[in-house]
Amino acid sequence: SHLTATLLTSILAAVLGSLQIGYHTGNVNAPAKIIEEFFNHTWRARHNQSMPDHSLTLLWSLSVSIKDFGALLGSLGVKFLVDSYGRNSILIVNGLSVAGACMMFASKASESFEVLILGRLVFGLFCGLVMSMNPLYIQEMSPTNLRGAFATLNQVSFASGILVGMVAGLETVLGTEHYWAMMFSLSLIPAVTQYLVLPFCPESPRYLLINRGEESRAESLQRLRGRADSVFAELEEMKEEAGHTQSGLTVYEFFRKRSYRQPIIIVLVVNLGSQLSGFNAIINYSTRMFQAKFDQAKYLTLGVGAVNVTFTLVAFFLMEKAGRRKLLLTGFISIAVCNLLMTIVDSALRSLQVLLVFCLISAYELGPGPISWFIAAELFDQPGRPIAMAFTSMLNWGGKFVLALLFPPLLKLCGAYVYLLFMTVALLAFIFTWIRLPETKGRTFDDIAAEFRGAEGIPLHNKTGFNTFT
Repeated sequence: SHLTATLLTSILAAVLGSLQIGYHTGNVNAPAKIIEEFFNHTWRARHNQSMPDHSLTLLWSLSVSIKDFGALLGSLGVKFLVDSYGRNSILIVNGLSVAGACMMFASKASESFEVLILGRLVFGLFCGLVMSMNPLYIQEMSPTNLRGAFATLNQVSFASGILVGMVAGLETVLGTEHYWAMMFSLSLIPAVTQYLVLPFCPESPRYLLINRGEESRAESLQRLRGRADSVFAELEEMKEEAGHTQSGLTVYEFFRKRSYRQPIIIVLVVNLGSQLSGFNAIINYSTRMFQAKFDQAKYLTLGVGAVNVTFTLVAFFLMEKAGRRKLLLTGFISIAVCNLLMTIVDSALRSLQVLLVFCLISAYELGPGPISWFIAAELFDQPGRPIAMAFTSMLNWGGKFVLALLFPPLLKLCGAYVYLLFMTVALLAFIFTWIRLPETKGRTFDDIAAEFRGAEGIPLHNKTGFNTFT
């Protein structure tokens, strides 16, 4: 498909949001002790005594996890904003990122850890909204044969942000007593860039035609495709989809609608399978896991970030060749094997355990990581898509939040056997994906939705040996 400058600019402008989210996910790991000392110093200045250790630990845990909780709350606003404002909703919620970063930056000067925690909460609201809006906008802008690859760029940007955040958080860069507040403010650079670029990008033609009924404006598709023949065919496909959809879908109707039942279950299993199979525990606690075994744990954690970025790029190039099903199946079964081996590996074999951590991250980013964020946008028609993406965001951020809270006590209670729980989740997700998930590669939105409108999705085997819907 012809790649135009307008299409590429629109997608790159959109994914600047996920770059900010990745940055604030990766930058708090290394300088944790320095920021904890700021908490303690602030408390001493107010009360003339140090904060008790257990209170300090609890406050730091709250500071880290409050972002995920904010994201969970933010997910609730996706449908209203997307239906009301379309592409402009990305620009509107970008204001939350700017406000959150400014609060985090100001916390040191104001000598208030409450401002830091509030800043992460506000930034969390941005996370929950934009990680649903980005895949929606990207998929509606992209040609069918590049839709999955371009949607994967959202995860590439997120993973790149994590790596940049990890580097910025090092004590040799900005993770110091003097510069940690400045470190939090750097996300303002992509935020301001998005304000400068995205207003000049076109609105989603699919949103204009199906949601707003503005066919004349939907012809802005010409700017995105560059060829009149492909524009005409795509507009006809949109009109056909519009004829099959109902307007003004409520959340209650979404969960009651018969043709949505199977896609809802697929989204539930794929997302929870991705979030509860161990990846997030490793990302959150990799420095602590490595500290017990290696002197330079912080730099080994950078290896985690580098592998993360590398395999999201691999997924980008494979997405339209291998398809969603094969990448998900390969990812889930590989994650299950890695978790099993991490249970078995003797504590003396530290280097092998690090290798397994890298393999698990690779398997996650090869399929479950990127696909879990955008598969809902492909399985639902236009009216159901915003609610489905809000549902996706809630599952993803909710899964991260629960795992962040439960992993430390589970590790203390079960030891290495905790990885068997992750293995079980990955295996269940693999089995369900094998049986129920249709391949969406190279198919129009209306074609995919027609399967669920029809025979309620009876899986049959195709000649490649993978279950599919026909």
